[in-house]
Amino acid sequence: MFIQTESTPNPATLKFLPGQAVLEMGTADFPNAEAAAASPLARRIFAAGGVTGVFFGTDFVTVTKADEVRWEHVKPAILGAIMEHYQSGAPVMEGAQAGGHAAHEGPDGDIVRQIKELLDTRVRPAVAQDGGDITFHGFDRGVVYLHMQGACAGCPSSTLTLKMGIENLLRHYIPEVLEVRPVAA
Repeated sequence: MFIQTESTPNPATLKFLPGQAVLEMGTADFPNAEAAAASPLARRIFAAGGVTGVFFGTDFVTVTKADEVRWEHVKPAILGAIMEHYQSGAPVMEGAQAGGHAAHEGPDGDIVRQIKELLDTRVRPAVAQDGGDITFHGFDRGVVYLHMQGACAGCPSSTLTLKMGIENLLRHYIPEVLEVRPVAA
């Protein structure tokens, strides 16, 4: 098994490409070791040491390291953990995997549907290329609330991505959108 790695805009996060499916659909975010209870793969990666976050996409794993840890010290252990996992035949996730968007009803329902469609078709594929994801958390009085995950969480350029990229895109297509703000998990 050959696992490729790619850098991301976040210097604390690397993208690992195992060459096979990680998740069938959706994403999974593990901001700490306790959150990884439902994933044998995420538990193995956290066990490598020096890891502060793990994120799964359909065909990639992004890993965020602690600031005091150097990639050349932790990367071989992470590669080993991913390889061991796939060789073990264990599932990536145990139990039911959550996915999909909840329907949004009410006076802003059409606006929310438009926001989600633009995020799913224009924003999320581009962000996935950098090893992350952006999820919709709400729309209130012209403000769109988004949660950044994976390589995007804590990335130095994430504020620029939100303000100059996503906010401008949404405002262009949906006049009711006035601002985009990040939210914590």
